[in-house]
Amino acid sequence: MPPPELCPDPERRPASCASPLSLPFLAPQPRAAAARASSRSHRAPHLPLNFSFAALTAEEFIPVIRHCINLRTLWVLDTVGDEGIRAVAETCSNLRELRVFPLDATEDSEGSVSDISLHAISEGCRKLESILYFCQCMTNAAVVAMSENCPDLLVFRLCIMGRHRPDRITREPMDEGFGAIVMNCKKLTRLSVSGLLTDKAFAHIGKHGKLIKTLSVAFAGNSDMSLQHVFEGCTRLQKLEVRDSLFGDKGLLSGLNYFYNMRFFWMNSSRLTVRGCRDVAQQIPNLVVEVMKENEGEIDTVDKLYLYRSLAGPREDAPSFVNIL
Repeated sequence: MPPPELCPDPERRPASCASPLSLPFLAPQPRAAAARASSRSHRAPHLPLNFSFAALTAEEFIPVIRHCINLRTLWVLDTVGDEGIRAVAETCSNLRELRVFPLDATEDSEGSVSDISLHAISEGCRKLESILYFCQCMTNAAVVAMSENCPDLLVFRLCIMGRHRPDRITREPMDEGFGAIVMNCKKLTRLSVSGLLTDKAFAHIGKHGKLIKTLSVAFAGNSDMSLQHVFEGCTRLQKLEVRDSLFGDKGLLSGLNYFYNMRFFWMNSSRLTVRGCRDVAQQIPNLVVEVMKENEGEIDTVDKLYLYRSLAGPREDAPSFVNIL
């Protein structure tokens, strides 16, 4: 089975995510549907407001959100722009969960929200406990502000869609921002990191992220020490997903003493070899190690690794491109 989505693909959000307030946005007139939903949200603030299927502009969204002063949960597309998200910050001081999905999730898309919105949310929604935020650019200052103004965060998922993007203004790595998140948000259990990150950021995560159970890493890290910091420091880690990060066998093998306590570890687009993966499979019983190769001509390369515990042994329905070691 494939691992759960830690930084979800907005094109494949399951129907089970739908709430009573999300159904109207399948209608051909999203503005009218949004107005009806906001009316109900005002009467029942505990219900989530889901605009993630409606590509509303700021002009359509802002008059609606102004009526939702007690809103607790909001899902929205980035088509509302920084202006729309700032309106949320100005209106929804009781907000607990915010998810901002991209209309276009490709790396080279322009993106309609930025660090400006995130900074505004940190100042206006200080009771925030969970945020998922897709963007194309970010600054350390905005992430630091989020850590200082929203210390009760349990979930912080920042998905910078471009590869290895530095701070938009200073051009420095995003180490300071993510370091502040794990240092100041003491209750954090789920973290997604992306952008230009060095081993320093992962040293902070290992040192301060003691409650983290789920970690997603994309386009980040500059050596295998990054993984070693995580394995040695995040002692409650259950789920780890690493995508498009150039870690190799040394980083993988640094987790030998920790894999058995985890539910799964997924890695793709890395520098892993079949030999390194086989070493793990041989040294840890009751651990299933699946490797996937896209290019059969490359003898020792691994495109995807899926490692998980199983008392029942390996699955019997693996497709032909999956090799269970």
